[in-house]
Amino acid sequence: MSTDVTAKSPAPAPPGRSGSADGTGLIRLVLDGLRRNMRQYGMLIALGLIVALFAVWTDGDLLLPRNVSNLVLQNSYILILAIGMMMVIIAGHIDLSVGSLTAFVGAFAAVLTVNHGVPWPVALLLCLTMGAVAGALQGVLIAYLGIPSFIVTLAGMLLFRGLTEILLQGQTIGPFPNGLQKLGNGFLPEVGPHTNYHNITLLLGVVLIAAVVWQEFRDRRRQQEFALDVPPTRLFLLKLTALIAAILALTLLLASYKGAPIILIVLGALVVGYGYVMRNAVFGRHIYAIGGNLPAAKLSGVKDKKVSFYVFLNMGVLAALAGLVVAARLNAASPKAGDGFELEAIASSFIGGASMSGGVGTILGAIIGGLVLGVLNNGMNLLSVGTDWQQVIKGLALLAAVGFDVWNKRKSGS
Repeated sequence: MSTDVTAKSPAPAPPGRSGSADGTGLIRLVLDGLRRNMRQYGMLIALGLIVALFAVWTDGDLLLPRNVSNLVLQNSYILILAIGMMMVIIAGHIDLSVGSLTAFVGAFAAVLTVNHGVPWPVALLLCLTMGAVAGALQGVLIAYLGIPSFIVTLAGMLLFRGLTEILLQGQTIGPFPNGLQKLGNGFLPEVGPHTNYHNITLLLGVVLIAAVVWQEFRDRRRQQEFALDVPPTRLFLLKLTALIAAILALTLLLASYKGAPIILIVLGALVVGYGYVMRNAVFGRHIYAIGGNLPAAKLSGVKDKKVSFYVFLNMGVLAALAGLVVAARLNAASPKAGDGFELEAIASSFIGGASMSGGVGTILGAIIGGLVLGVLNNGMNLLSVGTDWQQVIKGLALLAAVGFDVWNKRKSGS
């Protein structure tokens, strides 16, 4: 007795339902990609929405070339501090002393250059060395003596603020030499034929776009070689197009005013360098390891004390650089300089995706968080919002970012 088995071919898909090529399929892909990478893209989308809202509320004043340039100059030192603070928080620590150390280094630079006539390049090196020494001292106390970072850096905040008052004797000292002023206020020189745009800035924008495209394709190819999940091609191309459009828009805005500020080039070099260290270098992976699971990191052979020491030494150097930038920006050293900078840097890190428990965060996230606060400050100033309400709004933004992090963790755990 034989049984006739007939294979049934699958029914054809109804027209218009199978195509992921239509608009609905693309939207579904985008939403799915956002759900899978909410921590990575959430604040980037929030930054875009904040920029769009303030651009509408200020009748376009937010995106005027002059204002965009001022936005970079006004927030550069906070972004520098945020890079170092993100690394500190990823390692599971905190640093409350960076604002006072910023003021102290600015005062030290003023005493060297204005009172004693030290050439500004020599003063710059001495100030960075001073920042490294200050960070190293705190690193020794935290890493090797086991004193909690909160206590050590709280003491440092009081110590460096007092030393600033002693150096300046309650006075404001300035002006700084022209070479040092350019660090906080200077722009790249104009070269080439006269056009309506700054030629070097346009060239840098083209180079940056080429570098981003190369890096994105390289990362995607490496992920495929290791059989890792990669976003669908259309979602990848959509992300790449958005990146190119953002870089091009910023380039044209800066090039139509005075060109790229010098500090923007410094900041870009820091983002690229520290981003590479945190993504690819052994030291960066060790920072994530001790912040994510310290006992497991020790068992794996990570020298946690050494890593923590260098994290704080690095924070001291970046705080010194920020101190030089803010002093050059104001063209004077003031006893009240740096007030609240530590809170701005911490807020930028948490808004940019850092976790309270450590082990999570990116350098780009710190920059995004700092830009969120910078755009909020600038937009509210353009709308003549009082400083009292500005503090309320920034506090709510920080609460929302940390609350989102907690919610996202619980959702991932469930």
